[in-house]
Amino acid sequence: MNEMQLPKASVMLEKFASDLNLETLYAGRGLVTLASLSVDRPGLRLAGFFSYYDNQRIILIGLSEHEYMRSFSSKTRKEKIAKLFESGDIPCVIFSRDLPVLPEFMECARETGTPVFRSGRLTTLLMADLCIYLSRLLAPETTVHGVLMDVFGVGIMLTGASGVGKSETAMELIKRGHRLVVDDSVIIKRMENKLVGSSPDQIRYFMELRGIGIINVKNMYGSGSVLGEKEVELVMELEHWRRDKEYDRIGGEANTEEILGVNVPKLTIPVSPGRNLAILIEVAARDFRLKSMGYDAAQELIQRTIGR
Repeated sequence: MNEMQLPKASVMLEKFASDLNLETLYAGRGLVTLASLSVDRPGLRLAGFFSYYDNQRIILIGLSEHEYMRSFSSKTRKEKIAKLFESGDIPCVIFSRDLPVLPEFMECARETGTPVFRSGRLTTLLMADLCIYLSRLLAPETTVHGVLMDVFGVGIMLTGASGVGKSETAMELIKRGHRLVVDDSVIIKRMENKLVGSSPDQIRYFMELRGIGIINVKNMYGSGSVLGEKEVELVMELEHWRRDKEYDRIGGEANTEEILGVNVPKLTIPVSPGRNLAILIEVAARDFRLKSMGYDAAQELIQRTIGR
């Protein structure tokens, strides 16, 4: 597995404004560099308290901050706002509730190249939108070679050596009504204690089948055959059958694989001629659901045996 990436991202101004439905008032440096999951409402900073201040946070101006600054003369207002901008390169400033931008704010933004946006949403709602956006954008991330499928509602990631049959197995699952998230390169982000997998934009819905080439699963099987993202709940490693290896036949072994600090249940499935991998994966998905509800067939069998 690749190492966790640093939680930092640079977003083009147009995309940032589009993602959050913001009006761009001043483009500034043309880029929004984000490195903090928090959003700052700078009432304390405007009052002169800068301890514990993180200048990597987005500045959100609501009605309280706006009216507080209006209570000062233009000269005092400029001094307070200038001190805020002098603390470092602020990613951007956003005014909520369609508030008019104070001239002193715009003047300081132009001096420092800080982008300025405005939204018609209430401050608390806009704050919630920003927190969700940042938590997804800056989540710890890694990329895994594999195929991610939604099988009976369970997010199953197929891994294994190149050529073992991951894509062909996924194709059979798609034919059986299950959904593809991504083939070949799975982007995994850690959202709190969950792992969410998605596809790079360039290869979304595409699949490579040796001997046939590249196909577009969505165009071939319809929008119901694909899914934008899915929680990674189970890892199934496909490997060529090895006669010298003892495979689990009861299901009592609880193997896991660590991804971004989260342990994910893992099964190793031997591949050999005549084995229907699609059916095995469907069975594994159903068994995973039963175990999550507290039922374990292996444990029941052991209890019955001991009871005798």
